[in-house]
Amino acid sequence: AGPGQAAMYAGLQELGVANGEDLKETLTNCTEPLKAIEQFQTENGVLLPSLQSALPFLDLHGTPRLEFHQSVFDELREKLLERVSAIALEGKVEERYKKLEDLLEKSFSLVKMPSIQPVVMCVMKHLPKVPEKKLKLVMADKDLYKACAVEVKRQIWQDNQALFGDEVSPLLKQYILEKENILFSNDISVLHNFFSPSPKTRRQGEVVQKLTQMIGKNVKLYDMVLQFLRTLFLRTRNVHYCTLRAELLMSLHDLEISEICTVDPCHKFTWCLDACIREKFVDNKRARELQGFLDGVKKGQEQVLGDLSMILCDPFAINTLALSTIRHLQDLVGQDTLPRESPDLLLLLRMLSLGQGAWDMIDSQVFKEPKMEAELITKFLPMLMSFVVDDHTFNVDQKLPSEEKGPIPYPSTIPEAFTKFLQENRIACEIGLYYILHITKQRNKNAFLRLLPALVETFSDLAFSDIFLHLLTGNLTLLGDEFALEEFCTSLFDGFFLTACSRKENVHRHVLRLLLHLHHKVAPAKLESLQKALEPTKQSGEAVKELYNQLTEKLELRKPSPAEVTETPSMELPLPTVPTPASR
Repeated sequence: AGPGQAAMYAGLQELGVANGEDLKETLTNCTEPLKAIEQFQTENGVLLPSLQSALPFLDLHGTPRLEFHQSVFDELREKLLERVSAIALEGKVEERYKKLEDLLEKSFSLVKMPSIQPVVMCVMKHLPKVPEKKLKLVMADKDLYKACAVEVKRQIWQDNQALFGDEVSPLLKQYILEKENILFSNDISVLHNFFSPSPKTRRQGEVVQKLTQMIGKNVKLYDMVLQFLRTLFLRTRNVHYCTLRAELLMSLHDLEISEICTVDPCHKFTWCLDACIREKFVDNKRARELQGFLDGVKKGQEQVLGDLSMILCDPFAINTLALSTIRHLQDLVGQDTLPRESPDLLLLLRMLSLGQGAWDMIDSQVFKEPKMEAELITKFLPMLMSFVVDDHTFNVDQKLPSEEKGPIPYPSTIPEAFTKFLQENRIACEIGLYYILHITKQRNKNAFLRLLPALVETFSDLAFSDIFLHLLTGNLTLLGDEFALEEFCTSLFDGFFLTACSRKENVHRHVLRLLLHLHHKVAPAKLESLQKALEPTKQSGEAVKELYNQLTEKLELRKPSPAEVTETPSMELPLPTVPTPASR
C-alpha cells in the first residue's frame, strides 16, 4: 500500500479494527487465499444476520461489495453527523459536552482517515472547549489545521497571536489595495466617487465579512484585530485602517453580537456617527448625542479617546464632518452670525480636531483632546465666510445695470493669511480644501482660480493627497468646457498639478486619469505640451507608464490619418493641365 492508502486506514489499528495491512499479512502467510478472504469478510463485514442471505442477491446483480459497503458507510456517516449536531443542542450543558468529549476521545485517532475526518471535525466544531492536547495536534498538522472549522480555529488563534496574524495579514493588504484601486479608478465622475457607497454597502465587502466570521463572538480575537489595525496605522499612517476599524465594529453591530458590542466603549459613538455618514451630514440631534459621548469620557478612562480619535480619523467620518462644516458656514452667512457663536460648528471642529490628531495621540499615548487654536475660529472661518460673501456680491453686481464705470471684476487676490493657514494649520487646511471642492462642484470657475494658488503648499501636502485629488478630478469634470481655455489650463496644470508631478507619483497618476477623461476638451497646443511634460521617467512606476500609454493611444486615435493630411494641401495647389485624349 502506498502512502495514500496508508492515510485511508490511518488510526484503525489503534482501535483494534483490521485494515488493509492486516489483510495483506493474512494473505501472505496463508495456504488457502480464498478461504482467508471469506473469513476476513465475515469477521469485518456488517454483522447483521438478515444481511447474510441478501448479499448473494447483490452479487447476482453485479453490484461490487465495495459499492455496497461504501453506500452503507456514507449513510451511517450522515446519520452520525446529524446525531452529533443534535447532541450539541440537547440536554443539560455539561452532559451534552461530556458526550461529545467522549466521542472525540474515541474517534480522534481516526482524524487523518479522509472518510471519518468530517465526523471528528464536526465533534470538535460543536465543543466550546476542545482539549488543549487535541488543538496542539491539529495545529501541528497543516492539512488538519486547514480542514478544521472556523469554530476550532478560533480556539487555536486566541492563544496564538502570530498564527492569527498570518491569517489576517493578507486580508488587510487586500483591503488597502481595494481602497486604493477605487481612488485611482479610471472612472471619473462627480456622482460616483470614493464616498458614494453607503456604510451598510461597504460592510458587505469581502474583507469585512471574512474578518467578522473569523472573529465570531470572540472578544479576544476582536481585540487582536484592533491591535493589528492600530499598529499598522501607526506604522504606515494609512487612514484606511481607521475605516476598517469602524466597519468591523458596525458589521458586528449588524449581526447583533452583543458579546463584543457591549464591551467596545466606542460602540454607541460609532453607531451614531455611522448614521451621520449615511446622511453625509451631522444634524443637531445627533450632534448633541456625539457631544454627550465626548463629554462623558470619565477621568481614568481617557484611553478611550485613542479609539474614538481613530473612528473619527476614518476618511468617511472626516468627509461628513467637513461637508457639514461648509454647510454650517454658509448658513451662518445668511444668519449674520459669527463662527464662535455657533455651538454646532464648534462641535464639528472639535471632532475634526480629534480625528486629525489620531496618529499623534496613539503614537504619544497621551490621551487628551487636542487644543483648538482660537485663530481658526476667530480668523480663518470668518475669512472663508468672506469668500462666500464675495461670490454673492459679484453675482448681484452682474445682475445690476452697468454704469459707465463698467462691470466690477471678480476679486483675484487671496489674503496672505489664507495661504498661511493652509500651510500651518491642519484643520484649516482640511476645511479649506473642502471649500475648494465645494466651489468646484458649484462650477464656480472664478472662485476656483482665485484660491487654486494657495494649494501648491499645504499642511503635510494635503492638497496632493489621493482622497482630495480623487474628489477634485471628479468635480473638475463639471468645468469640462473651461479646459479649452489656455488661461484655465495654465493655472490648473502648470500652476498646480505639474508643480508636484515629478516628486509625487500619485499626482502624476491623478493628472493622467483626468486627461484620459477630458483630453478631447483640452486645447490641442496645450495637450501637446502636457503630453511632453507628463512623459514617464525611468523612475516612474508601472501604473504611471500604463496610464500614459493609454493616453497616448487615445490621442493617436484622434489625430487625422496620414492620408487625410497629404490630400488637404494638394487641393490648394494649381493642378497642372493635362490634355485629355478627346481634345487632341
